[in-house]
Amino acid sequence: MPLILLIHMAGNLDNWDPRVVDGLAARRRVITFGNRGVGGSGGSTPDTIEGMAHDAVRFIRALGFGQVDLFGLSMGGFIAQVVAEEEPRLVRKVILAGTGPAGGDGIDKVPALAIQATIKGALTRRDPKLSLFFTDTTGGRRAGRALLRRLEERTDNRDKDISLPSLRAQLKAVKRWGRQVPSNLSAVRQPALVANGENDRMVPSQNTIDLAARLPKSELVPLYPDSGHGGIFQHHEDFVARALGFLDS
Repeated sequence: MPLILLIHMAGNLDNWDPRVVDGLAARRRVITFGNRGVGGSGGSTPDTIEGMAHDAVRFIRALGFGQVDLFGLSMGGFIAQVVAEEEPRLVRKVILAGTGPAGGDGIDKVPALAIQATIKGALTRRDPKLSLFFTDTTGGRRAGRALLRRLEERTDNRDKDISLPSLRAQLKAVKRWGRQVPSNLSAVRQPALVANGENDRMVPSQNTIDLAARLPKSELVPLYPDSGHGGIFQHHEDFVARALGFLDS
C-alpha cells in the first residue's frame, strides 16, 4: 500500500525531514511529490485547497494506484482531508500532522504569520522555520537547528524553491480554508492518526484536538511537549514508530 506524502505550505521535496521519510520508507513504499506549480512541477498552482486536492488525486491515479494511504502535514493535511472525503475508495488510512479542519480557529492568520516570519528571518539571517515550527525554548531551538542540518543532508538533484506566484496562490488557498464554514468531517470514515506539538503557533494546537474529535475513526497522538508546528520532526523517532504501527494495524 503506497504512502503518499503531502507537504506543508511553501515546501518542496527537500522540506521533508529525512528521518521521517527514511523511517517510514524502511517499511513502506513512500512517495513524495510537488503538486502542480511547486518545485520542479510545471503548471500553475491552484489557489484553493480543493484544487490542490484534485491535482493530488490525478497524480495518484496517473501512477496507477487504486488505493493509497495519505500523510498530510500542515497545508498538506488540509489537502488530505479533502481527498479522503471526496475519494473514499481511493484512501485507506490518513495521517494528519500540524493541521486542522476548514474554518479552524486562527488558520486564516497563517499567511500573515508566515510573511512576518519570512521578513524577520531575512533581516536577522535566521531561517523562518526556527520561529514558525519550533518553540522559543532551549529544547525547541536545539531541535530547530538539528532539523535545518538534516534538511541539507541530500546534496544531489535538490528540488527548486517555490516560486513567488505559487506561494501567493498557496497563501490565498490557506486563508480561504481558514475562513470557510467549519467542516464536521463526519463523512470521512477512514481511520486517521492525528498529531501535533502542544504549542503550535501556525495552526493553533487546539485545532488538532478539534480535528480528532470531528473525525469518526481518529486516534490522537498525545500532543508533543515543548514542541510546535514541527513537533513530528522534533520527536521523529516516536512519531515514525506510531505512524508505522497505525498503518500496519
